[in-house]
Amino acid sequence: MNLPNRLTLLRVLLVPLFVAVAYWQVPYGARLAGALFLLAALTDGLDGYLARKRRMVTRLGKLMDPLADKLLVCAALVSLVEMHRLPGWVAMIIIGRELAVTGLRSFLSREGEVLEASLTAKLKTACQVVALAALFWQESPFSWHDPTPANLALMAALLLTLLSGWDYFRRGWAVIKKGGY
Repeated sequence: MNLPNRLTLLRVLLVPLFVAVAYWQVPYGARLAGALFLLAALTDGLDGYLARKRRMVTRLGKLMDPLADKLLVCAALVSLVEMHRLPGWVAMIIIGRELAVTGLRSFLSREGEVLEASLTAKLKTACQVVALAALFWQESPFSWHDPTPANLALMAALLLTLLSGWDYFRRGWAVIKKGGY
């Protein structure tokens, strides 16, 4: 197993650890969970960079990397909802978009078509990571009326989630119409 795939595996293994820490009722437990989440998220950028730079892209990596990303984000969202720091409907919008886009990309992939990640999708991911880590560190729950950095980052992440989802389906529909699926 090459280094990028090991980093992806590390990201998967960090998920249950940060979730467990998030549920500890100890001082600074949520902040430690946020730090572990951020560490796991940073492996995403690093594994992709190394895989491309060293030409170590593998089929396993292509499969596991996006799954590890979805697992990480979904675990953070569910943890934050359980901790009463995030409304459930916000988590469901983000999780729903992730599942829908994954389904669309999987369908098109089986048909030999590839929908590359857009700049908006990459910005969405970065914004989600910042927002979710910040929500672990923020003592108060998310609020539309409280312009804390964590809340503003989450609002931006939610907007980018919707925009990038719309963009994927717009591009995907064009491929579907062209191919006669």
